[in-house]
Amino acid sequence: MQNIFSPEVVQSLIVRLNHLQPNQTPLWGKMTVGQMLAHCNVTYEMAYENIHPKPNAMLRLVLKWFVKNGVVNDKLYKKNSPTAPAFIMKESKDVEKERLRLIQYLQHTLSLGKAHFEGKESLSFGTLTSDEWNNMFYKHIDHHLKQFGV
Repeated sequence: MQNIFSPEVVQSLIVRLNHLQPNQTPLWGKMTVGQMLAHCNVTYEMAYENIHPKPNAMLRLVLKWFVKNGVVNDKLYKKNSPTAPAFIMKESKDVEKERLRLIQYLQHTLSLGKAHFEGKESLSFGTLTSDEWNNMFYKHIDHHLKQFGV
């Protein structure tokens, strides 16, 4: 798995993000480029913003037991994998606004560094290692950039 805490990897992701065109057609799935970028931003919103509610204890237990490993391990996502309701984007999204937000989140993550994430609590999965944060951050954005062929 690539290292999201590496300047070279973040720069590579930014280059790929900047290759996206607003009317680009996905290779799979139904999201537009704007919706995909907004969808990717949710991961960072959950890490940095106080805008998503914390799942109740029962749901959090289910997420921890049945979903966490698939999100934080180093195995790539399958095409058309199911997603949580908070990540579903139904309305149109501004591509440039969402792209800029995602680039800012990537740069913020890089500036905080790997040590910041060691033992940091995830909104949905509880305490994660920095490697688990890395896997979650990197493989999600990489999956969706591949979805649009970049």
